[in-house]
Amino acid sequence: MTLPLALYGLATGLVEPLAPGLLHRRAAAGREDPDRLGERLGRASRPRPAGPLVWLHGVSVGESLSLLALVEGLRARRPDLTLLITSGTRTSADLLARRLPEGVVHQYVPVDGPRAALRFLDHWRPDIGVFAESELWPNLLQSARRRGTRLALVSARITEGTARTWRRAPASARRLLGLFDLILPQDQASAARLAELGAACGRELNLKRAGSPLPFDPAELGRLRGLAGGRPVILAASTHPGEEALVAGAAQGLGALLILAPRHPDRGGEIAAALSAPRRTLGQSPGPHDPIWIADTLGEMGLLFRLADVVVMGGSFPGGIGGHNPLEPARLGVPVLTGPDIANSADVYDEMLDEACALTARDGPDLRRKLAGLLGQPALRRRMGEAALGYAARQGESLSAALDDLAPLLPPPSEKSAA
Repeated sequence: MTLPLALYGLATGLVEPLAPGLLHRRAAAGREDPDRLGERLGRASRPRPAGPLVWLHGVSVGESLSLLALVEGLRARRPDLTLLITSGTRTSADLLARRLPEGVVHQYVPVDGPRAALRFLDHWRPDIGVFAESELWPNLLQSARRRGTRLALVSARITEGTARTWRRAPASARRLLGLFDLILPQDQASAARLAELGAACGRELNLKRAGSPLPFDPAELGRLRGLAGGRPVILAASTHPGEEALVAGAAQGLGALLILAPRHPDRGGEIAAALSAPRRTLGQSPGPHDPIWIADTLGEMGLLFRLADVVVMGGSFPGGIGGHNPLEPARLGVPVLTGPDIANSADVYDEMLDEACALTARDGPDLRRKLAGLLGQPALRRRMGEAALGYAARQGESLSAALDDLAPLLPPPSEKSAA
């Protein structure tokens, strides 16, 4: 073990007794689930099923939901495996509760203290741990490896800023990255940075490009289409502060029903008050004369994307946070509009823009022009939707190859399951 990692282990061991108090304060502030704080200390709330177990981890919403594609693939190939998925945020846990297939276990990931990590690993005894994107928790990883757990880092993403930090402790970076049996980088830039830090990288895999269309309630879709009253529907998805007013201004007078689905649904009240709009979370439906409806619920994006004629992806307009993944609407054949700030999914957007299944709007007036153009030309919307559907279908091809790469790390099937 390198000196920085040894010091990290010592420091986290010394402060670990403070973790319960910190977690209780976070729970009081709504940032932790008060009924499941024990999981954050490595105390499982569920028994471990018998047999081989695969542990998948994604820290937050995007990473954990991207693992659903792996969950589907592993269940199809190896139904004998128990799948455990961990995440670190309440929102991710809420969404996973709605999306995980029956039999897949969710737990909160423990804090990276030595004793919490050992409690977690002693209970679950995973045969393999699959980490998404950039989760490098030294105590958890090193303890898992000492217990013989195989490790994989998939859809691995490392920014230049993170790489710069690790370059200050190159031996520690090599040590941690060397714990993984398999590293599949998300893109060429991440592959180059990881290789510079000593990682042996395999083929590229971006889990956010893979996956199935989001689920939905067909009866509710029919009901909402009736409430739209024949109007075209614009969905502003995953919006952030300031964007709701911008999109509302752009959609005004176009004869459409605008649905605002904020990235953080707890903002629904303030948005509804500012725009005098009904809210889904209060059981309010859009009336025939309501131009705006606030969809401030979790787990219903599959329903909303199917209802939409055009999707405006949030987080991307001036002052945005780098945009959000446009592949969820693309998988359903819906044309996508985005603002100019798309750094988080720049490669995907570049390809979608080249294939004419997405458009960029510079600002509010430009967004209005493009919305008016799409709503006024159904044939253009249809062509964009077909192009989006074809593009999204091609993105899932790398998942099968990644499952092939993971196969040698999985525990062998029992004779009963093989038969």
